[in-house]
Amino acid sequence: MKPVNLKGKLYLIPTTLGDLSSNDQAKQSNPLDVLPHTVKRTIELIDCYIVENEKTARRFIKSIYPEKIQASLLLSTLNKHTEVSDHNKMIQPCLEGIDIGLMSEAGCPGVADPGAVIVKLAHEKGIQVVPLVGPSSILLAMMGSGMNGQSFAFNGYLPIDKSDKKAALKNFEKLSFDKNQSQLFIETPYRNNKLVEDLLQTLQPNTHLCIAADITLPTEYIKTMKVSEWKKATIDLHNRPTIFIIHKMY
Repeated sequence: MKPVNLKGKLYLIPTTLGDLSSNDQAKQSNPLDVLPHTVKRTIELIDCYIVENEKTARRFIKSIYPEKIQASLLLSTLNKHTEVSDHNKMIQPCLEGIDIGLMSEAGCPGVADPGAVIVKLAHEKGIQVVPLVGPSSILLAMMGSGMNGQSFAFNGYLPIDKSDKKAALKNFEKLSFDKNQSQLFIETPYRNNKLVEDLLQTLQPNTHLCIAADITLPTEYIKTMKVSEWKKATIDLHNRPTIFIIHKMY
């Protein structure tokens, strides 16, 4: 047992970049094909977690370590509906000497993820933060895009309003040209196909566009072409986790 005055640690536990139980092909995949064994060892030892979705978190934990007794797990849910006043309660076990695992719904906690508020709170309370290695869709998409890995920016979600979205795309396109900087963004998966339409209508023909979907899954798709070339292609991205990257070259 830890001494009373020793705080627990906050482990940032990466998950897979898609639900491996969502289709028969993906069920054949082993999450440890894309996650290091340090993730498995950490999950073996930790019973207290902060997660985005309890159901999928329990399924992920079971897929990593089937021997884990589900009844022993203490899960707190952190999402856009969580009250700020609950954050302190979630981190309290660390102050009592108990290690906590923080998990995103997909990929790395704290990156395009509500878990960042818990990490910030841990730093404020002097709790050691331990980020574990795992897949980041942002970095994997950049790696596979052929664009500027020396200078790029992740911009999160685009505005929903069509005129605001068009203005944002034009601004990112200009930034990519002026700074020679690749611009990344994401969309809610069920809106992906509409975003592709907006991209092809808004961007200049010679601007490069990378579409990276289902990264690390059996259905992985990563392709970079000019907008003029994408207009001749057909792709269905409905409900597929996707990273979009644009770069207007010199």
